[in-house]
Amino acid sequence: MPLRDSATLRLPILPVAWIACLTLCFAGVASAQARHPSIGSIEDLIRSHEYGQALDAINFGLRANPGDIQLLTLQGIVLSLEGKKPQALVLFQRVLKVSPQNPAALRGEAEILYESQDSRTIPVLKQILSADPRDQTANEMLGLLEAKQGDCRDANEHFLLNETTAGTHPESLKAYGYCLMETKQPGEAVPVFERLAALFPEETYPKYDLAVALLESKQNSEALKVLEPLIAADPPDPDVLSLASEAYEAAGDTPKAVALLRQAIVLNPQIPGYYVAFAAISLDHDSYQVGIDMINAGLARIPEDPSLYLSRGLLYAQLAQYDKAEADFHRADHLDARQSVSAYFSDLAEISRNNPEKALSDVRAQLKAHPDSASLHYLLAKLLWNRGGSAEEAVQAGDAALKLNPGMVEARDLLASIYLDQQKYDLAAIQCRLVLKESPSDQSAMYHLIIALRHSGATGQDEVPALVKQLSAIKQTSRQLEAERKTFKLVEQQSP
Repeated sequence: MPLRDSATLRLPILPVAWIACLTLCFAGVASAQARHPSIGSIEDLIRSHEYGQALDAINFGLRANPGDIQLLTLQGIVLSLEGKKPQALVLFQRVLKVSPQNPAALRGEAEILYESQDSRTIPVLKQILSADPRDQTANEMLGLLEAKQGDCRDANEHFLLNETTAGTHPESLKAYGYCLMETKQPGEAVPVFERLAALFPEETYPKYDLAVALLESKQNSEALKVLEPLIAADPPDPDVLSLASEAYEAAGDTPKAVALLRQAIVLNPQIPGYYVAFAAISLDHDSYQVGIDMINAGLARIPEDPSLYLSRGLLYAQLAQYDKAEADFHRADHLDARQSVSAYFSDLAEISRNNPEKALSDVRAQLKAHPDSASLHYLLAKLLWNRGGSAEEAVQAGDAALKLNPGMVEARDLLASIYLDQQKYDLAAIQCRLVLKESPSDQSAMYHLIIALRHSGATGQDEVPALVKQLSAIKQTSRQLEAERKTFKLVEQQSP
């Protein structure tokens, strides 16, 4: 079940910034005994926003003592408050060369680097936390950055250490909720999204995400309480209708679930996931032909989506219409392979410009320089097969990838596909079983194996119905996992 795609998770300048309160939070950048006589008056000027006078006093002091750490730190603070971040950063880093643990300079450096999303921010924040593990701002900043990088387990620890403050900051709540869901802790995500919804009572997306967390934690009736007012919106949101359909199905009200899903499809017929969800309900309730009819409607609008063919193939298989199921599995395999190649080669401009010959030439050239790269051998095999090249050479390249990396399930899936096309069903079955030994939920291996066994005699035929049921279960789980990956988009906070 997806968290709201349209919600944008920004990495903000935190409301309680260090630099603005450094002279209060870290009053006296040195000990009271060693305090420069004019430091107190300079701090008073900064607190009064008299930045020009503060700089005059700092510069006066620096003429007498150019290396004074306290004055240099205060100068960096003033420049940062005036928006002169690059100059301030230079000063903080100058201080840190002399005094690496200087807390005010470290915090000043961290805030400036954080604002520009500089990769150096994380080690600076960790240095701050090594000295003060309870620093709330450092924990919140580090949690946000780790969430952006996908390091959700570490991010959760930092948000947990700062729940009181982070609980009032929307972007931190979004990131924390996202990471709790990502780490399979929906029950813990519920109160986080409840706080977010309370901050934005008129917005839909916090309630939507709260409902997702409630559903994932099996609190179906509570999820419906959140969703029912959203269903009544005018115009209705098809994503909300689809989520509510899942909630009603989980609560045992299948007619309501089907009605809402049909409404979502009518409102936005270009979303494959709605049809796949309908097929899943059809599979659960042995309504196979109804599901096939709905998938057919989806394919009329989205003819190139592999998930629709795979869903229809499963429905045909349940009706023992194995020829039709096999045709759909082949079509899903072809479309999925084409999409995966496009994604795999996303860094090659030749692919995006539909120039596979150039891409093939580049891969061959790279293999000469890196003959021990399993990925490059697999890449060569994939390109050769997709462009209708030599099957023998594609198999050789796939075998070479597996010799270098026997656990590369993608290469075994590809070899199975090639062997099926060559009607070498026994060889295809061997590759499929090896994949499933390594990765029991691999859908490609499962439906390749079903096809191979259908052509391997009576013994293989006996195994097919059980494999179809297993593939149906895998497909359902895969659909849920795919939905969970549809999370907040992490983007940079733009400076005002």
